Amino acid sequence: MSTASQDVATRNGVFARAAIYAILILFAVYYLLPLYVMLANSLKPLDEIRQGNMLALPHQWTIAPWLSAWSTAQIGVSPTGLKPYFLNSVMMVVPAVAISTILGALNGYVLTKWRFRGDTIVFGMMLLACFIPFQIVLIPSARILGLLHLAGTVPGLILIHAIYGLGFTTLFFRNYYEAFPTELIRAAQIDGASFFQIFRRILLPSSGPIIVVTVIWQFTNIWNDFLFGSSFSSVDSIPLTVALNNLVNSSTGVKEYNVHFAGAILAALPTLIVYIVSGRYFVRGLMAGAVKG
Repeated sequence: MSTASQDVATRNGVFARAAIYAILILFAVYYLLPLYVMLANSLKPLDEIRQGNMLALPHQWTIAPWLSAWSTAQIGVSPTGLKPYFLNSVMMVVPAVAISTILGALNGYVLTKWRFRGDTIVFGMMLLACFIPFQIVLIPSARILGLLHLAGTVPGLILIHAIYGLGFTTLFFRNYYEAFPTELIRAAQIDGASFFQIFRRILLPSSGPIIVVTVIWQFTNIWNDFLFGSSFSSVDSIPLTVALNNLVNSSTGVKEYNVHFAGAILAALPTLIVYIVSGRYFVRGLMAGAVKG
């Protein structure tokens, strides 16, 4: 290839790469624009928002809307802010994620390394649970929570989310463990290792990527849930998403848009942090499972 042809190919490659980056930047700006609007207007006084031009940066910077949304905004009948409901969500999400992840890992272990008659039927039924709409299980779940005396409590919400997420966590771990060498399990059995010793010492140490995927998936779904939270919670157990909806809809007279924006960002902040910190591990975990399967 001549030098001129090489120069042309190089220029074409640079142009193509620049075009791709320009398109990606355009899409990034498009998708990040709502977040910018929320953040910019959450730092403005309400009078400045009323003047229009919500895309402009604040002329007078203030964190008062954030303080109001966190601890003094009126939700329902009392000025409590989002703080207690944030704690409700934390107390709901952490145990639900831990329980569903552990049970999903055990299910995946049993369905791949301790095969039994009808195991494919059991897995198919659990897989079917992933596609059942939330609305179908509302009445049966409410009945069960009532019989267990867990209606309107945080433990009741933990139970609902742990059970509903079990199909997904089982699917993740089952596919991941399917390609794990069965010979190691058989060798450990010959050496006298028990069911839980094999699980704890052989499978769990190699399950880091799929655990990250499962935790991020479950954390995001449970934290952002609104339907179960609004259906099965009481005044003392309302999660953050329901409280945010009440905050927006309970305003009388003047709508405090800056407070609403700040509240929405506070509600989305935990999942945003999780994805920023662990997003690359989430992708690696998915790819690891795909390669192994």
